[in-house]
Amino acid sequence: MKKQLIAAATTLGILATGFSSQASAHELTYKVNSGDTLWKISTSNQLTVQELMQYNNLTSSSIYVGQELSLLAPHTHEIEPQMSTTIYTIKSGDSLSLIAKNYNTTVNELKSINNLTSDMIYVGQVLKVPNGTTTPEAKGSTTYTVKSGDSLWRIATNNNLTVTQLKSYNNLTTDSIYVGQVLQLTAKSITNPDVKPSLNVDALITEAKKYMGVPYVWGGTTPSGFDCSGYLNYVYNSQGVTIPRTVESIWSSASPVSTPQIGDLVFFTTYAPGASHAGIYIGDNKFIHAGSSTGVTITDMNNSYWKPRYLGAKSIK
Repeated sequence: MKKQLIAAATTLGILATGFSSQASAHELTYKVNSGDTLWKISTSNQLTVQELMQYNNLTSSSIYVGQELSLLAPHTHEIEPQMSTTIYTIKSGDSLSLIAKNYNTTVNELKSINNLTSDMIYVGQVLKVPNGTTTPEAKGSTTYTVKSGDSLWRIATNNNLTVTQLKSYNNLTTDSIYVGQVLQLTAKSITNPDVKPSLNVDALITEAKKYMGVPYVWGGTTPSGFDCSGYLNYVYNSQGVTIPRTVESIWSSASPVSTPQIGDLVFFTTYAPGASHAGIYIGDNKFIHAGSSTGVTITDMNNSYWKPRYLGAKSIK
């Protein structure tokens, strides 16, 4: 961060003098540390990998600890102030024409500011794009499905959000995400389950039992495969009740009850401290849930595995 601030201050100083000469390459350099990559260094300094390689006459991505890399183009002739840009990471299905359209620019302009000699791009490639005109992942979309290689930082940046906002919208307490996870891109008020007196408990249990035997799939949210919270979301949503996506978030938002009633949720601690598994109470000390080794099944809460792991019950009716 300190290097970025220095770089920003240097650039502003150059522009403020009114078309002054650009600094020589040795006046703004970076010394390679253990664990560094060209992508990491270029992203941290608002460059593309291609620019960093060009500035340092590199023919491959290999670098070594202690190597000094120039963060400025090595020429010293007078230049005009550059347009404000931001970083965009290529995703599957992208093309230069699509990116240019989304950022209100032209293919030629994109190629110019990224020193591209052809229209070929690849997934994961980092491009500079004009700042201030970016569009969300899909126009008008309020959700995003996590893909391989994604991170909260990348998703937030591509959708004009901060990581803090993205975590808040999705009730996330860590930076961990998984492929297939659906994230909210806008603030969404969760319906208070206490004001849902119209929930038909019999219909809820009937719906829940329809999926007996459906296999457990990590991140699954459909009848082709459920994880425990994906199953709860699917069943309750079918009855017009919206609940958070994760067990931890459901536990935090629902109302505690001393004794579970049919239709309430029962919570357990399994692979992690706190609420990490949940199911729907169906009476007679039994609950229906998507177990990691059983799929959707009905289980006695008093059995030797679940009884010592029981945390409590909460109502969302």
